[in-house]
Amino acid sequence: MQFHEPFPDVIRPFKIESIMKAKLDPDVCWKAVLGRDASLDGEFVFAVRTTGIFCRPSCPARHPLRRNVDFFAVAADAEAAGFRPCLRCKPNQTNAPHAQSDLIAGLCRYIEEHAAETIGLHQLSEKAGLSPTHLLRTFRAVTGLTPKQYHTACRMKNFKGILRRGARVTDAIYEAGFGSSSRLYENTSKSGLTPAEMRTGGANTWIYYTTTQTELGLMLVAGTNRGLCAVELGDAKDPLVKALAEQYPKASLRPLQEPYPESFRRWIDTLRMQAAGLAPRRQLPLDIQVSEFQMRVYQHLRTIPAGQTQSYGEVAAAIGQPQASRAVGHACATNPVALTVPCHRVVLSNGESGGYRWSEDRKVKLLELEKRRRA
Repeated sequence: MQFHEPFPDVIRPFKIESIMKAKLDPDVCWKAVLGRDASLDGEFVFAVRTTGIFCRPSCPARHPLRRNVDFFAVAADAEAAGFRPCLRCKPNQTNAPHAQSDLIAGLCRYIEEHAAETIGLHQLSEKAGLSPTHLLRTFRAVTGLTPKQYHTACRMKNFKGILRRGARVTDAIYEAGFGSSSRLYENTSKSGLTPAEMRTGGANTWIYYTTTQTELGLMLVAGTNRGLCAVELGDAKDPLVKALAEQYPKASLRPLQEPYPESFRRWIDTLRMQAAGLAPRRQLPLDIQVSEFQMRVYQHLRTIPAGQTQSYGEVAAAIGQPQASRAVGHACATNPVALTVPCHRVVLSNGESGGYRWSEDRKVKLLELEKRRRA
């Protein structure tokens, strides 16, 4: 039997913790300035000695020469050093929301409300007052998706909801705005999730699970015949099983006891090794239903060697979207499979561990174990 997660909710910009509270890293700051990274607005400002002005990282003004730039943690420090706030990006107005984020948020609401309709890039660019190229770049920087991907995700979410109300698949296809069954199957073929499976919400499918002790505490391992669908860390069995049942309410959950099936035993052994800080000998198969952006993030995270870390911004740059650090943070926070997708190796740019879905203490311990094993 096969099981797939429900289609995920559309990605929203994710507020990660402050990454500049400690000593500023000039290289990271300069990279953010060059990329006009709006996700770091409020984390630091940069000042230009030749003009006497300081700005937000996302300021649209022409870039100065690196040798003329200084960085300050807060606007007050820049003002104390004799610099004036930029009139264009207003870096001293710390509570002012970023204009681009507000604009894109409005477009997202418009797409959600008109998901069943045809919405082109030029139509959105006219609504936003931006050129199509500028809109595409800004939309991806804020959400991590293109407008078309966001539109499709909204349609898929609506399609799933229509099916759950009891509608026929054919009726739901047209009501959601796909226009034809081929359009729908283009978007379900990548995941293997069929409209019939969506309609039943995973009913009559099987998820096998067990719990085992690791160096990080209790671990729940769950999977289908295709791969892992959940790996959770906790302190007690009942809350972990309850969370799995809430995540897959219509699936048939089947607890496993030793001796485990051979493939499942290999999964457990590999995950226990990873929980002890050891690099896995193999990449475990996954049966998770995530967005294209999340999968790109997860694929990159699996290339980070054990004992090494990258910042949210570095991960965003590595997948070709240097301004999508907040969306990277969201992908890490919603990772359904601990360890095998090593989101614990993503830290704040100042070196601090940052948050972790399964507790920051576990993240710190796991990183220490990996570094010790690597050494």
